[in-house]
Amino acid sequence: MKKVSIIALVLLLLVACSGADEVASRPTEVATSAPSPTEAVITDPTAAPTASESDATPVEMPVEEGTDSTETVPPITACNAFLDNTTIHCEADTAFVESDGLPTTHDMMVGIVSWQQQVPLPQAYTGDNAWQIPLAPELSDNPISGANDLFRGAIAVNGVPIFNALNNRGDDAYLAGELDQWGGHSGRGDDYHYHIAPTHLQDIVGIDQPIAYALDGFPIYGLTEPDGSPVVGLDEYNGHFDDDGNYHYHATETYPYINGGLRGVVDYQNGQVEPQPQALPVRPAGEPLPGAEVTAFSQTGSNAYSLQYTLNNETYTVNYTVENETYTFEFIDPAGNSTVETYTP
Repeated sequence: MKKVSIIALVLLLLVACSGADEVASRPTEVATSAPSPTEAVITDPTAAPTASESDATPVEMPVEEGTDSTETVPPITACNAFLDNTTIHCEADTAFVESDGLPTTHDMMVGIVSWQQQVPLPQAYTGDNAWQIPLAPELSDNPISGANDLFRGAIAVNGVPIFNALNNRGDDAYLAGELDQWGGHSGRGDDYHYHIAPTHLQDIVGIDQPIAYALDGFPIYGLTEPDGSPVVGLDEYNGHFDDDGNYHYHATETYPYINGGLRGVVDYQNGQVEPQPQALPVRPAGEPLPGAEVTAFSQTGSNAYSLQYTLNNETYTVNYTVENETYTFEFIDPAGNSTVETYTP
């Protein structure tokens, strides 16, 4: 019995040693295989990424309140505040904002009850004709009021220009019924623009983001502070300082509706800020059409549009296209009669 036991013990030791050698020489399959759905993978966030990790698409993880994060959020500037239908490039101390002046965030013209027979046309706010926004605005010792000058004082983050509250006759454009439900209309050059703050942009960009930038470079926020608190203590230009001493403007529901002037340093010439883009008309300016109300507007093609209005309870239509710098307008009366006008600047 003793000899059998010794032989058995030796055999057991040999089996154990050969099993250990097999495990030691086996490839590390567990380390390289994908985890099962019930497994959790724990990684060291401070470790340098491997080559495969660097090539992977990064995933932003939410940071819980009260925790520290090594990630930094870039400050809000005109370089990153505008929507995708604009093109932005920043050089030195200036942001250049390019757009066609037409919003993609809403339709246009519907609701106007005092119409001058103008329609929205795309504008070439590009290149040397782009909007220029100072990136490091400075307060001026001689602020400029928008009561009589500064017909163009800001640009919304959707690329639409913002004029002051008054029309070209000095009347409040909003109270005169000249604006659509978004606060805009087309001017005498068929250029669409706002005359009151486009507060609908708060719902798109968030209340903590600017809805526009004044031409002096200071941001314009909506009807609340960026933290959602009520707005108090606005000056005559519809602006004030935050707790950190930074100046900004606000939208209001009463005059001046938007920045009531410019507190910042600008190049002021002949009642306007220079340089600024020009909207070039392609046809003679229209005349007021008393009693007309714009009831519908749509984009019917990549460069085609249609506007409807009522007059004396009858419906009229204006269809127009822009192609190869040729502007074609078709005017259709209630009886279906059509008149065509073509313009080539």
